Amino acid sequence: MLITNATIFLDGKWVKRDILIAQGYIGEIAERIDPIGDEVLDAAGRYVSPGFIDVHVHWREPGFPHKETIAQASRAAARGGFTTVMPMPNLNPVPDSREHLQQQLDLIAQHSVIRALPYGAITKEEMGQDLADMTDLAQRVFAFSDDGRGVQDANTMYEAMRLATSLGKPIVAHCEENSLIRGGCMHEGKRSQELGLPGIPSVCESVQIARDILLAEATGCHYHVCHVSTEASVRLVREAKKNGIRVTCEVCPHHLVSDEMDITHDTGLWKMNPPLRSTQDRQALIEGLLDGAIDIIATDHAPHAPEEKNCSMTQAAFGIVGSETAFGLLYTHLVRTGMLPLEKLLALMTEDVATCFDLPYGRLTVGSSADMVILDTETAYAIDPDQFLSKGRNTPYGGQTVYGKALVTIYQGQIVYEEK
Repeated sequence: MLITNATIFLDGKWVKRDILIAQGYIGEIAERIDPIGDEVLDAAGRYVSPGFIDVHVHWREPGFPHKETIAQASRAAARGGFTTVMPMPNLNPVPDSREHLQQQLDLIAQHSVIRALPYGAITKEEMGQDLADMTDLAQRVFAFSDDGRGVQDANTMYEAMRLATSLGKPIVAHCEENSLIRGGCMHEGKRSQELGLPGIPSVCESVQIARDILLAEATGCHYHVCHVSTEASVRLVREAKKNGIRVTCEVCPHHLVSDEMDITHDTGLWKMNPPLRSTQDRQALIEGLLDGAIDIIATDHAPHAPEEKNCSMTQAAFGIVGSETAFGLLYTHLVRTGMLPLEKLLALMTEDVATCFDLPYGRLTVGSSADMVILDTETAYAIDPDQFLSKGRNTPYGGQTVYGKALVTIYQGQIVYEEK
């Protein structure tokens, strides 16, 4: 396969190049490559990026196929430009042992059209008590997480970090102090008061991050914070980095482009965990991206069945889908508004992720896996949940007009998504 007239970011500037793909790898990048019996894709007027990497998705199998299947989730991710994703372990069975993990690995091998590197659980059944079989899992998982639940016991997290450090694996933490949830379903702030809905205070997240940063310092663990959402969380991570503690973190598209004031009425489509915070928090997240306190962007793609979301926030499940909307929302709200350069956004979704976790993906270099996406940034379109490839339709962004989408996604040299 030969891609011609591709605009790529190379050596600090945008340049036009041809890209030759051979046997699943990038064989050559040059100003002009003559086609010799190759399939040719003309990318004139389009940007070509390394395939996006998402370290935080919920693929729901095994255990919850009524929400999503791996076949659907992987195709939705490919449509969004992702070629590598990391599925979280809140499944049934929870991948807390080699036997349980194998069920997930078999489904991925059978049904995924892109690379999927699953997490292993930190604790058995994600109950926050006894450690999972981390030593047995280590060579077969991307990292360890109890995502969906904060590990409440400090000693359990301490021992998990010690073991993960010895195994050379990161601990990836959903940070939430259960005693501060207080039955909340959205951010505790101005809008929750106006809507009469119970709120979750910001400190629910940041207090556990503070604890875990000190545990990471004590153990030498690579500690990665999921979906930071508050100004205090960003401040804590920034200070930890200044002190040489090995802490990284991610932010989700919805926390960058929306805040509590966008929630005008009580609907489960806006219910997510962590919730949308204040306008001040959202601004702090954007500042964190710009100054490096926040390392990467991840979607937290979380599909649910319609009946689980088309109801009051007090009754709805937490989470929104993100694989098919992430780039469009981010490009429209951050790049087109001048808040973030395009090359920075692409790095946050590709090369920076690879650097953060020492992965051999996320770069357009000769000899690397031919994982890439051809992007259209000029055509306006409306987000239409009815056209999603994901089984989940649970997004509050339906009907919003955005720019930026994947036209063609290539994984290991094969087209896995192409807009018709």
